[in-house]
Amino acid sequence: MKKIFFLLTMLIAGMSVQAQDARKVLDKAAATVSNKDGVKADFKITTAQGTITGNIAVKGQKFYATTMHAMMWFDGKTQWTYMKKNDEVNVNNPSESEIQAINPYNFINMYKKGYKTTMTTAANSYTVHLTATDAKRQVQELFITVDKKSYHPTQVKMLKGKNWTTFDISNLKAEKLADALFSFNSKDFPSAEVIDLR
Repeated sequence: MKKIFFLLTMLIAGMSVQAQDARKVLDKAAATVSNKDGVKADFKITTAQGTITGNIAVKGQKFYATTMHAMMWFDGKTQWTYMKKNDEVNVNNPSESEIQAINPYNFINMYKKGYKTTMTTAANSYTVHLTATDAKRQVQELFITVDKKSYHPTQVKMLKGKNWTTFDISNLKAEKLADALFSFNSKDFPSAEVIDLR
């Protein structure tokens, strides 16, 4: 009986240490993305519907993303989405899950509460698996892959409903970004129709 109790204690202690290590890896990854001046990166989003590539700039909660078909600005509250084909801009105040669906760096805040963590280690990377502790969370599961050397996040894979979305991230670099970058400027798109959905 003592042996079983000892083994259970060691197993629980091991799980606790692994969870702490996973949090430390995510803390370091979040720090690389949380540069107060901002960061830029290239991305590829893969869903059941297909693949989209583009660039993203992030500063705190704000982001600016461009793809072949659209441009998106988010100033921390309001999001503007410019559809090149239609020459129109949709304006809304997105929810947490809507932001997560388009900004892979939102994990910076998500992992800190409401998720339990485990981690696996490969030759050049860590992969942290997050599982929601509340069944009402919009994102129930995430896998975050972090480069061992730079602590840059290289992939974020998330489950929303029954569908997986994968963000592959490359060429991450710190850069001084002006706050104006994260707001839509109508002067740059004089012919665009603005549709306010708020």
